[in-house]
Amino acid sequence: MQNTAYLGLGSNMGHKRQNLEYAIEAIDSIEGINVTKCSSFYDTEPWGKTDQEYFLNAVIEIITHLPPQELLKKLQEIEIKMGRQRLEKWGPRNIDIDILLYGDEVLDGQELKVPHPHMRHRLFVLIPLREINSAIKFPDDGMDIEEVLIRAEAREETKITKT
Repeated sequence: MQNTAYLGLGSNMGHKRQNLEYAIEAIDSIEGINVTKCSSFYDTEPWGKTDQEYFLNAVIEIITHLPPQELLKKLQEIEIKMGRQRLEKWGPRNIDIDILLYGDEVLDGQELKVPHPHMRHRLFVLIPLREINSAIKFPDDGMDIEEVLIRAEAREETKITKT
């Protein structure tokens, strides 16, 4: 069965744009995954741990028959191949790939939570997500992207700039 999923990508180390482009190509090359849309890239202030370089972020839409946990494993393999080290929470990274949404699934597992638990508060996720699908609704409560984005903009002060 084919599912539409949305992935958030970010990088704030090294050649950020090349890191994102490489990760997107690597995702698209996985058997059972087809990248169908990619947002613009956005320069973003760091979130959570703010004393670090700005991030470059994007959101992609994929079509996949891989189950969510297998998709997560494949994405983590790409992160490891690209040299990702998980040294500190919200710390600098050359690549970060998150599953934001996976079809209409709501998952609350140890390793994977969908919708992504922090995405409603992150403009660097919501703005590019809306760019590639302005009709998206959150599967857990049915809220649409515009409503979630308005709420996030009201409380979020992170600077985000389309590149």
